Amino acid sequence: MPIEGPLRELGIHDVFQLLDLSRKTGALRVTSELRNNAGMISFEGGAIIAAEIRSNPHPIGALLLRTGKIGEADIHRARDMQLRQGDKRRLGEILVAIGALTRRELERQVRFQIEEVVFEVMSWREGYFSFTEGLPDEVPADATVRIPTEALLMEGARRIDEWSRIEGRIPHLGVVPTLAPPQGGVEGGLDLLPPEWEMLAMINGARDVRAIASDLGRSEFDVAKTLFGLESAGVIVLSDPGTTKREHTTLAADLAALVARAEDALRRRDLEEARSLAEQAAGVHPHDPDVHLLLGRIALAGGRAADAVEELRGALRLDPLSVAAHRILGYALAATGRFGEAVEQWDQWERLAAHSEAELAQSDAVHRAKAAAQTLAGTGNSTHG
Repeated sequence: MPIEGPLRELGIHDVFQLLDLSRKTGALRVTSELRNNAGMISFEGGAIIAAEIRSNPHPIGALLLRTGKIGEADIHRARDMQLRQGDKRRLGEILVAIGALTRRELERQVRFQIEEVVFEVMSWREGYFSFTEGLPDEVPADATVRIPTEALLMEGARRIDEWSRIEGRIPHLGVVPTLAPPQGGVEGGLDLLPPEWEMLAMINGARDVRAIASDLGRSEFDVAKTLFGLESAGVIVLSDPGTTKREHTTLAADLAALVARAEDALRRRDLEEARSLAEQAAGVHPHDPDVHLLLGRIALAGGRAADAVEELRGALRLDPLSVAAHRILGYALAATGRFGEAVEQWDQWERLAAHSEAELAQSDAVHRAKAAAQTLAGTGNSTHG
């Protein structure tokens, strides 16, 4: 019996954890109409052994050529063995057999492919998943690789956190880096690491982040992170082409429309519609703190206090000064029985609320809730305020 459902009901991270903890073997298919994309990840005993995605198939031969691991003659010879000599082995296996590539390098490239697909799918907050037990007759991978799911979950969470810091300067992969104009005054050498020099060599004023990652055979995340560091150091300048700016204006308008519709549904107490619209907004812009705040409010209104705590903490990771997030997180924590933590959030809210007239209007309600939480926590005399 397949395991399936919408991602707004069971998040993709929870799906991966479920398959890991239950040591499942089979194929997970995830589709996103919003992105017009679909991916498939193969599991064996809870570990990930293969992955592919419609939007970025990355044939192994093209990847190895682009990164300089093999030459044109090597790939022609391997394909000739497949087509004319009837060799049934995968291209990667043939390249290892003829000495064009080491098995270790092949496995490293295959692992890179798998990880990039998994990290892309992990960023999806809307869509549909379906898991079918039992591996297909032929797993779509050029080498035997087993990646612990838990390790990818941890790395995926780290990337999401880092993207929230990077996207202020690299809001999308269409950003184009150019070398910064020389500064007047004292000349000096650049103290850069080899990956940074490699990146500088790819900058020509036309390649965007996605193209550089493709040409180098490196992940888009790693390229964006390196470019962010170079821009922070004043070595390069990042620019957003006009056409891409117009696209992002449209995206921003779409986001605002989705949020407005979700707010209206929340006011009407149509929580299912509100959550669906807010999840779509999160799909458009997963690192917007206001979207996570909205999702937290919807979860709390629906009696899902634990989910509300998670969303509101996410909002505060993205914007630690969000006054409303501190206030509502206090209510969510109190609803889960964590009264001491709720009081701490309302203490923080009091320190920040002086800067917002709208939040000051909530003072009486917050003070009543705080007093009740202090009583229930037995901390009435130990907490200021």
